[in-house]
Parts: sequence; C-alpha cells; structure tokens
Amino acid sequence: MKNDIKISPSILSADFSKLGEEIKLLEKSGADMIHVDVMDGHFVPNLTFGPPVIKKIRKCTNLIFDVHLMISPVEKYIKDYAEAGADIITVHPETTDNLARTIEVIKSCSKKVGVSLNPKTPTNVIENLMDKIDLILIMSVNPGFAGQKFMPEVLEKVKFLRSKIDNEKLNIDIEIDGGIDFETAPLAIEAGANILVSGTTIFKGGNNVSENIKNLRKQ
Repeated sequence: MKNDIKISPSILSADFSKLGEEIKLLEKSGADMIHVDVMDGHFVPNLTFGPPVIKKIRKCTNLIFDVHLMISPVEKYIKDYAEAGADIITVHPETTDNLARTIEVIKSCSKKVGVSLNPKTPTNVIENLMDKIDLILIMSVNPGFAGQKFMPEVLEKVKFLRSKIDNEKLNIDIEIDGGIDFETAPLAIEAGANILVSGTTIFKGGNNVSENIKNLRKQ
C-alpha cells in the first residue's frame, strides 16, 4: 500500500471570485494536487468549469491538476481538457460506450488515467482494465454537489480494490471523494485510500486552510 497520504482539495468549495488566489493559497498550504470537478448539467445535475477556466487557472500553480470529468459523452472532450492543463483525467464508465477505448484516448494525450466509481457502480467494470489505470476514484457520495454526507458502505469497495492492487503489485492510487472530513478521513485511510479529496472541510475557517490540510493528512 502507498503510505504517503495525499490531499487533493476540491476547488468546487473555493471562492470563485478569487479562484487564482485560492489555488495559490492551497499550494502554499501544503496541498499535493488540485481537484477540479467538471460537471455538465447532464450526467450530473450541476454546471461547473470548462476548458477555458482550467487553462486560466493552470497558470496559477505547478501542482498536479486532478480533473474529474462528470460529463457525458466524455470521449470527445478529453483532448480539450488535456490541452487546457489537466495532468490526471478521470472519467466515469457510465459516460462512454467503450471504457477501454476512452482510456486509450487519455493515454494518447500523454495524461494519467483515472476511472471513477459511483457508490452503486460495481468494481467489475474496471477489474480487467486495471493494468491500464493510474487512479481509481471512489465516490463516497452521489456525484453532483459539494457538502453531501459520507456513505460508509463504499469503504468495502476501497478495501477490496486495495487488496487487489497490493496482491497484484499494481501501481494505482485510490482516491476518495465525498464527505471527507476529520471524522471520515481516518476511515478512508484505514480502508486503503491514499488520496483524499476534500472541499468543504479544507475551506471552512477562512485562513485555517493550512491547518485543515495538515489535520486531514495526519488522520
């Protein structure tokens, strides 16, 4: 298991009126990467960032851009997000009619491949593709909105995948997103997650961002 716990703050909870400043603050405060939630109002009931915004904020930091595409159909937009500055591109199996092909499209853009599993999405949709995946994002809420309550039942999925990754000596990160706070972070880490996405918890308390990141990491 990867022992170094990484924190990927979700800028969905940042102050959009000063997004560049918020990203610089996250970098200064010890964030390992920036989690960018892209929503299309179709696959999920909300709208967020497109490639032009990502291209602008890319100039604000050298941190890894962990771009989570909640858009359908996803494949035709991958190149746009790659060119805008994504480092990791994460897709949902439900947004493509051929996940293996979509993975190859991400690889052809020289980006790391992430696949996200919703709470009800079974692990068998990716089990025969794991040698092609760099990151598995486990959703611990139903995707679409910030601030939802953590769903503990997904921890069994994390445990199963961690065991499979370790047993098969695969180099895959397990990321978890949804309701991650000081109480749920240790549960996720214990189950086998090594990247924590958190928005509401990191940004609450104004200037305590650095402290919040530190406290999440040490859970």
